[in-house]
Amino acid sequence: MALDRETLLQLISTVRRFVEERLIPLEAQVAEEDNLPESVLDEMRELGLFGLTIPNEYGGLGLNTLEECKVIIEMGRTSPAFRSVIGTNNGIGSQGIVIHGTEEQKRRFLPLLASGEVIGSFALTEPDSGSDAASLRTSAVKDGSDYLLTGTKRWITNANIAGLFTVFARTNSEETGSKGVTAFLVDANSEGISLGLPYKKMGQQGAHVCDVIFEDCRVPQENIIGGPERIDLGFQTAMKTLDRGRIHISALSVGCAKRLIELSVAFARDRRQFGRQISDFQLPQAMLAESETECYAAECMVLDAAQRRDLGGDVRMLASCCKLFATEMVGRVADRAVQIHGGAGYMEEYAVARFYRDVRLLRIYEGTSEIQKTIIARELVKHSS
Repeated sequence: MALDRETLLQLISTVRRFVEERLIPLEAQVAEEDNLPESVLDEMRELGLFGLTIPNEYGGLGLNTLEECKVIIEMGRTSPAFRSVIGTNNGIGSQGIVIHGTEEQKRRFLPLLASGEVIGSFALTEPDSGSDAASLRTSAVKDGSDYLLTGTKRWITNANIAGLFTVFARTNSEETGSKGVTAFLVDANSEGISLGLPYKKMGQQGAHVCDVIFEDCRVPQENIIGGPERIDLGFQTAMKTLDRGRIHISALSVGCAKRLIELSVAFARDRRQFGRQISDFQLPQAMLAESETECYAAECMVLDAAQRRDLGGDVRMLASCCKLFATEMVGRVADRAVQIHGGAGYMEEYAVARFYRDVRLLRIYEGTSEIQKTIIARELVKHSS
């Protein structure tokens, strides 16, 4: 059920103020230290940001997709690292349970994720299966009423602070592709789990990714998402989770673009060359106009796809359209922002330099731009007359 208009506006206003007053002033510190202050995480918990999309009956705010996008656009106006820490609990770290979990699984895990007491993490990618997720090799071998998980997951967001992993493993070694894949809920404190060191990344400092290694990690069969009788549901769970996640990332891209445009306009008005503000010159004006137009187009796409999903429509192709356009768009906006800033845009003291690196990842994770094109084309052909 959607929030009433006044409540939604109050939530958006609260998040906007939190971003402006607390998060933006911390951006440089977070980038320098590669760490989010615990005090900020506590404030996020108090605001309910870890449970935006988790249903009310399990302790969350129960936002629908459209409402979620409007909040995430506001969160996008600051460093993506702040959004990343809450993103898994609201998306790929919880939605498998929301969509396909048993009632017992929902009551057991969702309140912990909604409160932020536990951080969720989505373990799908492997060293040899990224875009080709169906080729994953992590195995789950039946052992009595349990399964033993063995394999390596790579570049797993929030893995070093996670309390709960959604792990995709092959329970039927004779099946290939998407068949024979099962989704497991795995306590991060289980024996047989070890973590690699967090990777040093190009951008998004403060948001950590590392490898997760499973060696005969014992998981009870009741932790199969959907229950033991839904053993073949894993790949379907992953894809449905990613559909909403791709709309979420698209909303984040819009928020980042809005911040970059604000920074560019402010700099263009303040910077003077040849005795005039550079905002008076046609070429900087053209870059600002192109950025604003593309950002507006992406926002319209995102909100439309979100609303269609909330109405029960099949948004697989539309989610990919949004992910492709919005993430590519923010890359172009970031590039123009650096160009408008000139030499200053290449300096660390200016936020556009950091955003330029941060947004590059958006075109890669939760499905690369190339994978989105493949999905869009495949869906077009499938539904053609």
